[in-house]
Amino acid sequence: MVTQEQRRRQLAREKFLRQQQRRTAARRKTHARNAIIASVLGVIVVGSIVSYATGVFKDDDSKANASAEVTPSASAPSAAPDPCEKAAAGKVKTLTWKKEPAVTIDKSAAYTMKLATTCGEIDIALNTAKAPHTVNSFNFLAGEGFFDHTKCHRLTTNGIYVLQCGDPTGAGSGGPGYTIPDENLKDKSLTGGIYPAGTIAMANTGQAHTGGSQFFLVYQDSQLPASYTPFGTISKSGMTVLKKIAAAGESTGAGDGAPNATVVINKMTVAKS
Repeated sequence: MVTQEQRRRQLAREKFLRQQQRRTAARRKTHARNAIIASVLGVIVVGSIVSYATGVFKDDDSKANASAEVTPSASAPSAAPDPCEKAAAGKVKTLTWKKEPAVTIDKSAAYTMKLATTCGEIDIALNTAKAPHTVNSFNFLAGEGFFDHTKCHRLTTNGIYVLQCGDPTGAGSGGPGYTIPDENLKDKSLTGGIYPAGTIAMANTGQAHTGGSQFFLVYQDSQLPASYTPFGTISKSGMTVLKKIAAAGESTGAGDGAPNATVVINKMTVAKS
C-alpha cells in the first residue's frame, strides 16, 4: 500500500518532470526564434533552393546560415495582386570571375546606384568611404550587366523586414565567383542590434568576408547582428517602392519566401555623383 509520504514524493517527481518538459520546450522555442533572427539572409548551398531559414541574412550559399526549414502553412493566404510591371526583354548573363576586381573607384567621391525594377526605380546613395571594396564591386558588376534581368528572390515579413536580390540564378545560390571583405560593421547607424529602414547591406554565408553579389534592402527596422556590410542608404521614393513590394507579401505565408510581386531588376547602374 502506498503511504501518504510516498504519494507526496511521487506527485513531486511528476511535477518536476512537467516543469522540465516545459523548460525544454521553451528553450527550443527561443532557440528557433533566435535562429530565424540569424539566418534569414543566409546563402543556401549551391544547388539548393531558398527555404524558410532559422536565421538571418546570409548569401543563400550556406546551409549553415539557412538551417532548419519550416514547413509552410497548408492554407497559405491568397496572394495580393502583383503591383509590378512586365519585365523588360532580355536574359540574365552567365558571368563569373576568379578574383575580386581591383579597386578603381575614387574613394573620396560620392557614388549612387539605381535599380530600375519592374516595380519602380530604387535610388541608393552609396557609402564609398566606409565600404570601398563593396562599392567598387557593385560598380564593376553593374558595368558588366551582371544584375540586369535578375529577380529579387526573397522577401521576409516576420522578425526582419527585407527584400533580397543580386543572385543571377534567382534561387539564392548564385554569385560572381569571388568574395569581398566585410566593411563598415561598426557603423553608427547599427545601434541596438538594429539595421534601420532604408539600409542596403551585403548578404553572406555566415562566415567573415564571404559577401558576393547578393544584397538586401531593409524596408522596416530589423534586428540583426552587425555581420552584414551596410554600404548605402535608400531614397525616400525607393522606400515607397519597397513598401509596395512588401505589401504584396511572400509566397509561403510563413514570413519568408519569394515575393508575390514580380521584382526584376531590368537594369542596375552605378555612377559617380
